[in-house]
Amino acid sequence: MSARILVTGSGGMLGQDLLGVLKQRPDLEVTALSRADLDVTDAAAVLAAVAGHDAVLNAAAWTDVDGAEEREAEATAVNGHGAANLARAAGSAGARLVHVSTDYVFRGDATSPYPEDAPTDPVNAYGRGKLVGEEAVLGAGGYVVRTAWLYGAHGRNFVSTMLRLAGERETLDVVDDQRGQPTWSWALAERLVDLALAAGAPPGVYHGTASGETTWCGLARAVFARAGHDPERVRPTTSDRYVRPAPRPGYSVLGHGRWALAGMTPMTDWETMLSAYLGSPRA
Repeated sequence: MSARILVTGSGGMLGQDLLGVLKQRPDLEVTALSRADLDVTDAAAVLAAVAGHDAVLNAAAWTDVDGAEEREAEATAVNGHGAANLARAAGSAGARLVHVSTDYVFRGDATSPYPEDAPTDPVNAYGRGKLVGEEAVLGAGGYVVRTAWLYGAHGRNFVSTMLRLAGERETLDVVDDQRGQPTWSWALAERLVDLALAAGAPPGVYHGTASGETTWCGLARAVFARAGHDPERVRPTTSDRYVRPAPRPGYSVLGHGRWALAGMTPMTDWETMLSAYLGSPRA
């Protein structure tokens, strides 16, 4: 009997890649629900949607980090209470819930990669709301996969913006004092599907980011170089040049030690991943 998989937030960048990965698995029955199809803040609707499924991949999220500063209650309703609704529904259905979270649950002042069990201390409203969701999912015995610096074929993101600006501007100033792990949404989608189906994977927190680390400036220069542009056109600058409503963590590098418990190796390094993305028909 094939497994029945529900993807919430299926219209977003990650959600569309999840559907692409799942299409490669004809043994699975997939239900795709976009934001228009399912409001995760509606507990009754979530309960009905999850019923009859074996696993839920939750990519539904409020992703406007700056907007969350002014509309924290609305952001938390989706990222926090919506995740709690899915956790309760998954428990009622006996389904495995794999919930996508963020590096923003950490303060961002570390000097070495955050392990999965590091203390959380978000510095902005978006991170606080996502932490509410994490706590609900973990309390219900679900799976939390934290990711960061996502890019992909569907929707605006840093890599697509750099590719566009490379053809529009002679030089670019890009911040060089924030460190993280650029991660292709397709590679993350593959990992999420594997985790949803891994028989022996213990519930808890996993970190779904590429290995290695760089800065936004380093990423921009790598994009330029791989696209045939002079990377020196990208000039380093500091975060105080670009004040945003929501403070950003300066250090978003995550450790990947827990994948061994699920019988999986960490994801590949960010440079190899970026090259694979830019050479892919999905780019």
